[in-house]
Amino acid sequence: MKNRARSVPAVPYHAVRFYDNEKSLAQIVAEFLGEGLTDGKPGIVIAAPSQRAAIVRELVVRSFDVVSLQGSGDLVLLDADETLATFMSDDEKLHAKAFENEMCNVIRKACRGRTDCTVRIYGQMVDILWKSGKHKLAIRLEVLWNQLANTHAFSLLCGYAIGSFYKDANFEEICSQHTHVVSGDGSAKAVA
Repeated sequence: MKNRARSVPAVPYHAVRFYDNEKSLAQIVAEFLGEGLTDGKPGIVIAAPSQRAAIVRELVVRSFDVVSLQGSGDLVLLDADETLATFMSDDEKLHAKAFENEMCNVIRKACRGRTDCTVRIYGQMVDILWKSGKHKLAIRLEVLWNQLANTHAFSLLCGYAIGSFYKDANFEEICSQHTHVVSGDGSAKAVA
């Protein structure tokens, strides 16, 4: 079996949503995941328990059978802190190979051998790092996602709590790691 069994999109979709409340974020994430699930594409959520619960509620509102989706492996729900711990050492370094191994395994599990499988992923790990003042690690994690997009097909939506930014925060640094910025109504604008 070749390493590049599935086709990788010419321009990966790696979007960011700066949010002010979890309900609005959950609605946007559920819409993002729901579009893929409707098309038979699996979804992965890597978030804290409260965000996972809010996203699941929004998927249920949209008439998705979350229990069946989880049972079939089409919807994978992971804890952000536990997932971070698989590739972040105690000395607060992100390990690229461990990240790649962990995310490749999760993507492979969600695809279950299907070819041309573009997974939709929502991730809160960067937000957790940013909120705890680990800005360089958050940016490094964004870079690792971008590198993974060179070999695996996925669409990624990252969420950052707007309250974690201050007047001097450099939004450009975050935006430069993404292909799109998602507005409050869920529309995505390409990053110039």
